[in-house]
Amino acid sequence: MIAVIDYGVGNVGSIINMLKKIGDTPILAKNASDIKKADKLILPGVGSFDTGMRMLRESGMLDEINNHVTIKEKPLLGICLGMQMLGRQSEEGKLKGLSYIPFDNVKFNFDSLESKEYKTPHMGWNVVKNTICDDSIVSNIDTIQRYYFVHSYHALCDKEENILMKCKYGYEFAAAVKHNNVYGFQFHPEKSHKFGMTLLENFARRL
Repeated sequence: MIAVIDYGVGNVGSIINMLKKIGDTPILAKNASDIKKADKLILPGVGSFDTGMRMLRESGMLDEINNHVTIKEKPLLGICLGMQMLGRQSEEGKLKGLSYIPFDNVKFNFDSLESKEYKTPHMGWNVVKNTICDDSIVSNIDTIQRYYFVHSYHALCDKEENILMKCKYGYEFAAAVKHNNVYGFQFHPEKSHKFGMTLLENFARRL
């Protein structure tokens, strides 16, 4: 069973609807007991880093989420802000992240580029390519795909091996990350039509 973590940040409805569309029966996790029932977790999120981390802590679910990831070693997927929270910290705020994957979040910086066309946020459809092609979550997807983004910060990974997908907006950045049982998508799979649907189906069926 997949539980979508509802901690007051982000539109969980569209993710629930997409999971139902692929034939899953997800639940909304609103407390620690809901987390305990889940085989897999999805951590969505929109907005600022500190707000997301503060509300997750105040939800009373964080200890059980940590138990799910580190003790039970069950899958967790972070989406958009949810992915950024998987790292250690962000230039956007002062609070510490979940530190499940070794990366920091940095703001897009185009100062070194001659072109002035790039603005923040990075918003809209963009091409994404797999950098790890044999992972079960992407192994049946074309090397190059298109997904929908809305973000001003991106993950800067310590290790290349944690970058699952890359995208280019002025320069290349990590569009998706992974470490063991933890995955993160900077884009919105629930808004990305067939490619996003396949990714969520892979998360539900293959992991």
